[in-house]
Amino acid sequence: MKKSVSLIEFEKNKIKELWIDMKVLALEKEMEGTTWEHTEKLLEQEAQHIFQLYLSDCLREIYFTENKNAVLVLETIDKKTAEKLLNDLPLVKSKKIRFEIIELKPYTGYERIMR
Repeated sequence: MKKSVSLIEFEKNKIKELWIDMKVLALEKEMEGTTWEHTEKLLEQEAQHIFQLYLSDCLREIYFTENKNAVLVLETIDKKTAEKLLNDLPLVKSKKIRFEIIELKPYTGYERIMR
């Protein structure tokens, strides 16, 4: 019987195969009209999913802002893959939150002083 591979596992294997890591910043945005009543189970599922992303080496860092919005730093093959991984989160699937996804590029300002 063939074992199914999750998107997280698939992404982890692609990163290892290709040796390509793109850093992506993901800023959580609460959907308009979101209520947080009776969401204990959903929040637990979200935490479990986030933990799996961390274990897969796709999620490098996670924080909360002073307004309790999540800020994630991911390493993926491309921005589209980061989007797929985030769209698989329980809070995104339940339309409570969405993410603004920003591709991060290396800082090149040092080139100005290192000539």
